[in-house]
Amino acid sequence: MTVVITGAATGIGAATARAFAGAGRRVAVTDLDIDAAQKTASTIDGALAFELDVRERKSIETACANAVDSLGPLEVWVSCAGVSSMGRFIDLTDEEIDLNLDVNIRGALVCGQVAARRLIEQGGGGCIINVASMAGKRGGVPYLAHYVASKFAVVGLTQAMAAELAPFHIRVNSVCPGYVRTGMQEREIAWEAELKGISKDEVVEFYLADTPLHRLQSSEEVASLALFLASDSAASITGESVAINGGSYMD
Repeated sequence: MTVVITGAATGIGAATARAFAGAGRRVAVTDLDIDAAQKTASTIDGALAFELDVRERKSIETACANAVDSLGPLEVWVSCAGVSSMGRFIDLTDEEIDLNLDVNIRGALVCGQVAARRLIEQGGGGCIINVASMAGKRGGVPYLAHYVASKFAVVGLTQAMAAELAPFHIRVNSVCPGYVRTGMQEREIAWEAELKGISKDEVVEFYLADTPLHRLQSSEEVASLALFLASDSAASITGESVAINGGSYMD
């Protein structure tokens, strides 16, 4: 059975690919950056890389079909591809708004459609996992209004998908990471420091102070949660957006 992961060349996506491969799944490492995807796939036993642009339906369909043809029937789809940028609400450009919405929410929606259609064609069953964010539950974060909007939408999309796909025995959940050490967060730390006129170390100290467990999360921890949600141990869990944020936001 095959697990397709978008945005899997780096960060949480790459960690998720390693986690599923370690659990014995065949993994399709997909990413817009095919060279980076191939590099990551080369480090994972049995994994293959496929180019996938979540902004283009045809690209998603082609990657899904190629992954299934090469690795076997689809079992799990993880929509991990995501982008961010930071800016004051009144200064956000159309280009920033469009990119965040196109990748983070429209990408998850269309990927979900493609994955669900494939799972139904196979006879039903399987699961879809969307990577949302703590920002999908907690809107009061600085300089991320467009990102917050996209991730709140992912949480709602997850519930809608779960309700409609349940008759086909397809479970849909999302994970909501907090402050995770990734390349994306490193960029956000630098942007936030510049916008606030403080040092990057001071931004990190704010993140730690905002987290009751007083540490940042790792990509591997988020990947472990995704692996659990795809397992039989989570057979009765659907429509949930599960927080993994060290207590930064509790609901």
